[in-house]
Amino acid sequence: MRRVSEIGRLTAILTLLFAATASGGDRTSERAPRPNVLFIAVDDMNDWVGFLRGYPGRNHTPNIDRLAKRGVAFTNAHCASPVCCPSRTAVMTGLMPSTSGVYNNAQWWRPHRPGLVTIPMHFKANGYSVVGAGKIFHHTAGSNPPDQWDRFQRLVFNDDPWFRGHKLNYPWSNVAPAPKGFPFSRVPKLPHENDWGALPRKEETKYDDARTVDFTLANLKRHHAKPFFLACGLFRPHLPWYAPQKYFDLHPLNGIQLPVAKPFDLKDVPQEGRDLAKARRSDFEKIKGADRYKHAVQAYLASISFADAQVGRLLTALDRSPYADNTIIVLWSDHGWHHGQKEHWHKSTLWEEASRVPLIVAAPAMSGNGSTCAQPVSLVDLYPTLVELCGLPPRSNLDGISLVPQLRNPATPRERPAVTIFKPGQASVRTLTHRYTRYSDSSEELYDHRNDPNEWSNRARHRESRTIIEELSLWLPSHWAQPAPKKDAYAFDPKDYSWTRKKDGKRIRSHQPTAR
Repeated sequence: MRRVSEIGRLTAILTLLFAATASGGDRTSERAPRPNVLFIAVDDMNDWVGFLRGYPGRNHTPNIDRLAKRGVAFTNAHCASPVCCPSRTAVMTGLMPSTSGVYNNAQWWRPHRPGLVTIPMHFKANGYSVVGAGKIFHHTAGSNPPDQWDRFQRLVFNDDPWFRGHKLNYPWSNVAPAPKGFPFSRVPKLPHENDWGALPRKEETKYDDARTVDFTLANLKRHHAKPFFLACGLFRPHLPWYAPQKYFDLHPLNGIQLPVAKPFDLKDVPQEGRDLAKARRSDFEKIKGADRYKHAVQAYLASISFADAQVGRLLTALDRSPYADNTIIVLWSDHGWHHGQKEHWHKSTLWEEASRVPLIVAAPAMSGNGSTCAQPVSLVDLYPTLVELCGLPPRSNLDGISLVPQLRNPATPRERPAVTIFKPGQASVRTLTHRYTRYSDSSEELYDHRNDPNEWSNRARHRESRTIIEELSLWLPSHWAQPAPKKDAYAFDPKDYSWTRKKDGKRIRSHQPTAR
């Protein structure tokens, strides 16, 4: 009798366990499918978009702004480095330049660190369909090894005679004559890449970014049996600032506002900072000398608006697709851009104009959607964020930390500030209230953004600043990786994506490491 009662009790327990499992104790079989990812990168876009309010006049970015209202818009986001290659390498590998050794555009990450597992590699190894187009990694030949993607369309402007053309000195091929009116900027002796204007073509669909989006839209229309990671890299507003005329018309010349600048702003800046500001200043002087300053600003704004229109095409297509409710949208820019602030033109500095970027993450069902987050964040945080949102195996060697707490509650404090690196030994630390910079010769800058948002008053030499400098200096890299060899140290073979090291003849093949 006792044995029967024990069997009955055991049967009841097993029945309860089975019921609990069926009703939700283990929902593996009922788990919602993993979310898709639409990963949108824009190039050289600073904070001159509506939701960031960086431009002193009126801009026109309705699509980026509606995406900002759809997700969490980070208003204090910063790049890992203010130049394309190290910034994009940091985003896609999750490693800061001080870890990877990629500090500038003249370096290849793949032959230097062939074992790195990039974002698309990790997604591909964990069951995702991985498709890309345009400028995701740096556009140097060999920077987008095909083993990372199921499908990838390279940068369209490499093939388009109206644009830069790979290894050409002008934005068209040798078989296509320079169009009438070149240079469109009307600035004598300005380097060809710095040209701008509306090209003599009416079809917006023939512009390179429109064609990149066409490829992306075609993939959105496909049936996907697996979750997808779909990356779309827009080249605007990178130079040359070519866009259809209607985007110039959105920014009439009589309404252009020039950036506010302080005379002798570099007076309290260390010499190494002055050297950064001086680089390519001659372009700025030529533009001003030709009385084309407002025209240049107009062209940059037009390029932003053109990129914004392409973002709008992507959002509209996604909303009309079966994937609208289960797709994470990420939009980011690789770095900012100076338009005369600190007497500088271009990027490649450690000030706010070069480091602050648009960053939006719109993840379905996140409680923070529709809000802004003022916490300092870094683009290197995107890798761990996407891993967590998509339920992928975590990677322990990443330098960033997930943004999911801020996606749930944008007011959640961050554990660390945002660090931006430019060249070995030089870095800037951005907190909620301050920016601290140390150069390779140990000279320093400190700006209090609560009362100095333009970074006009360097407080580093003030005695009362030592406490905060000591605190912020703890976030500077404690180790600086040796710089990766420059491109010319290797011979690249595009047929099999292999590199031969010129120094010793060692061949390095492109391969896909196992992502874990």
